[in-house]
Amino acid sequence: MLNYTLRRVLMSVPVILAVTLLVFALVELAPGDVSDYFVNPELNASPEAVEELRRSFGLDRPAPVRYAIWLGQVVRGDLGFSFVSGEPVVAMVLRRFQNTATLMGVALGLSILAGVSLGVFVAVRQYSLVDHVFSGLSFLAVSMPAFVTGILALYLFAVLFPIFPSGGMRPVGVDATFWQRLHHLALPSLVLALSQTATFMRYTRFSVLEVLRADYVRTARGKGLAPRRVTMRHALPNALIPVITVIGLSLPVLVVGAVFTETIFSWPGMGTLYLTAVNSRDVPLVMGLNLFIAMIVLAANLLTDLAYGLVDPRIRYE
Repeated sequence: MLNYTLRRVLMSVPVILAVTLLVFALVELAPGDVSDYFVNPELNASPEAVEELRRSFGLDRPAPVRYAIWLGQVVRGDLGFSFVSGEPVVAMVLRRFQNTATLMGVALGLSILAGVSLGVFVAVRQYSLVDHVFSGLSFLAVSMPAFVTGILALYLFAVLFPIFPSGGMRPVGVDATFWQRLHHLALPSLVLALSQTATFMRYTRFSVLEVLRADYVRTARGKGLAPRRVTMRHALPNALIPVITVIGLSLPVLVVGAVFTETIFSWPGMGTLYLTAVNSRDVPLVMGLNLFIAMIVLAANLLTDLAYGLVDPRIRYE
């Protein structure tokens, strides 16, 4: 397994380089640059002043040269400094990553627990009223964009019925307790988990139904085993293999959903930081965030592949 892991890590290097090159090219193709963020159009700044500002950020150099310089810094573990705040990009990303990891971790845990449980629950009740109701609700949850779900949840549970706070990570001006932080985390994490819960439920249902038709499951039933034991002991472990794939591929979707969720609920995470970096054309911060996200996604894919061996003993990484 160690050799397999090392090979996968080495194979990820060209992918990361391709991602950074694509993002850098897209930023270059976008109109304007960071000087537009600092220059007030009402002041009619002279072209010389604008050019001097661009020169101070190193934007007067050709794009390939700037990309090569940035890549050399990355090899040394340096992601540069933010054009806007002047802070090290690494420190900014890691500080916000803690908040995003908390939000995404809770949302992913909730969606796995609820989605897999509901998938098994409706699979053993195929074509019943419960199956039809939950299947219809899952289609509705998958079809609703994250920003629509977030706005509706904010209006219903923070404005119309003030059960949860409207935003932020903690109460303002006081030392937050664990339960206060959990109270602020509940609504955004539930919103972020809603779509993934529906997706996991649907895939678990289809997978469990397919396994329940297998010969070895019919044999287990013929031996007189209890239906619950047949489902949990014999059917579910084999049905989880395709579900694990979906769970591993859900991380990029959670990152995209976090951008909208964090913006709606004023959650100070990587999503809001990314949106700020794009609006201000803060190239080092945009590049650093994309590099960090790409590494997280590749690591999630690797962990997903390794999880196959834990679920199915027949899978070996020789």
